[in-house]
Amino acid sequence: MSAPSTIDPRDLRHAFGRFGTGVTVVTTTSEDGQAHGATVSAFTSVSLDPPLAQVTLMRSSKLATLVKDRPFAINVMSLGQLGTCLHFAGKPMKGGPAWGQSATGVPVLAGNAATLECRPWRIYDGGDHLIVIGEVEHLEITPLEPLIFFGGKFHHLGSLVGGTPWEQCGDGHEAGWVTGAAAFGRVPAAV
Repeated sequence: MSAPSTIDPRDLRHAFGRFGTGVTVVTTTSEDGQAHGATVSAFTSVSLDPPLAQVTLMRSSKLATLVKDRPFAINVMSLGQLGTCLHFAGKPMKGGPAWGQSATGVPVLAGNAATLECRPWRIYDGGDHLIVIGEVEHLEITPLEPLIFFGGKFHHLGSLVGGTPWEQCGDGHEAGWVTGAAAFGRVPAAV
C-alpha cells in the first residue's frame, strides 16, 4: 500500500489548469435512448492506426457508466459554443443545445470545430476517473476556431506564436533516430 499523498488537491487542480486545453462535450445515449453528454477537457489523441482517441471521465459520472458499452461522440467545441459547454457542465441553456447529424447514429452537436464518432475500444482505471479510449469510426472537421480552457476560464485561440509546423514527429522512426528503425514492428495487443 502506498503512503497517503501530501499533494493538496486544490494545488494539483491549479497546476493541471496551467496546461491549456481544448474543450469537448462527450455525448452518447442513456438507457432510455435519450441523448446525454458532459463537458470534458481531458481529451487526447492516442493512435492513427488504429484511429484511437481518449477522454477521461469522472468515475462517479453517469456518462462514465454509459460509454462502457455504447458508441459515443467527442464533440470538439468551437468558440461559439460556450453556452453548449456550460449546458453540459450543469448550467442549462434556454432551449437546449443544437443537435447535428450523425453518420453512425450517436448523438452529435451542431457547430463543432470537429466531431469524432467512436465505438468503445478500451477502458482503464484512472483513480477517481476512467480512461476511456474510443475507436474513431467517423469524423467531421470544420474551419471553426476551437474553444480553449486555461486557468479555470474559457479563452479564444489567439495569435500564432511562430515556429514551423512539421509533417513528422522528430522522435519517430521515420526521422531516423535509431539505426534499424525500419526493423521495428507493431507491439502485439495486450491479452
